[in-house]
Amino acid sequence: MEQRLDSTYLPNGTTVAYAAAGAGPPLLFIGGWLSHLELSWALPAERYLFEGLARGRTVLRYDRPGCGLSDRTTPVGASLESELDNLDAVVAASGVDRYEVMGSSLGVPIAIEWAARHPIEVDRLVLYGGWARGVDIAPVPVREHVVGLVRSHWGLGADVLTDIFAPEASAGTRSALAAYQRQASSAATAADLLTLCYRIDVTGSLANVRAPTLVVHREHDRAAPLDQARLIATGIPAATLRILPGRSHLPYIGDADALLTVIRDFLGLPALRGATAPQLTARQEQVAALVTQGLTNREIGEQLGIDERSAEGHLERIRIRLGVRSRAQIAAWWVATNS
Repeated sequence: MEQRLDSTYLPNGTTVAYAAAGAGPPLLFIGGWLSHLELSWALPAERYLFEGLARGRTVLRYDRPGCGLSDRTTPVGASLESELDNLDAVVAASGVDRYEVMGSSLGVPIAIEWAARHPIEVDRLVLYGGWARGVDIAPVPVREHVVGLVRSHWGLGADVLTDIFAPEASAGTRSALAAYQRQASSAATAADLLTLCYRIDVTGSLANVRAPTLVVHREHDRAAPLDQARLIATGIPAATLRILPGRSHLPYIGDADALLTVIRDFLGLPALRGATAPQLTARQEQVAALVTQGLTNREIGEQLGIDERSAEGHLERIRIRLGVRSRAQIAAWWVATNS
């Protein structure tokens, strides 16, 4: 499966990148605080989740301004209203009239507010690992410490947050995730969006959600308290709560198959058959490892005793086999699968 990249614009001219994958009725995915459409597609675990959602649905994702492939030059000034403006632009550009919505992490309160304001357009709502009232996520000293760490030491901050978000991930995946967060945004943007996580409050909109809603949460999520899932499920009139075992906050870490099974069942989709991860030849593995080291095609050729054109050919076949477009995506895939 491949994703199709496109972009749209906010009224102030800010570019918002979005992607579509799969086929079928539209499923609008509102992700957590940081995203990068290309690098996330290269992470095997995250791509597995999106491909699992996209078998029977057209999954629409986007990078909010300040992140990933979207405009990073305009100050973000993150707020609930700016997040809704992003969604307005993506929905209009994609041309969908009715759709399902899935929110994850920070995407949950945004999805709640969107569904409350668009009762006719939203057919079903899936809310994973989120909250309705950000001040309840953690005590004030913890919130201040984490935001300050991200703002002043983004490298260390990304490592700390990765350990919180993905305790069940392999060392390679955690390393790739930390690097991915740093590449997805600047320290200032990350701190701004993390502040929004703690400030946002949509409890007043819960009762206005009319769409059938699945609230799904891992029992020992280290980033979002289970009490918030119960608050959401109690407040939305047509909501069902499913609690799954696990500690990881990120939906694609831990038992992603169990999560996909619950979501697909709620959306009326059949169970998935086992998927096979893409495999590289021995030579392609060598080339991918050298790409991760930052070598050019000429340098790769010199290392392997082949000419530059042959190295370029190997690189193109790697891109095709992994379904990615860039050297950075190849490097992200390599780190996640070989560390």
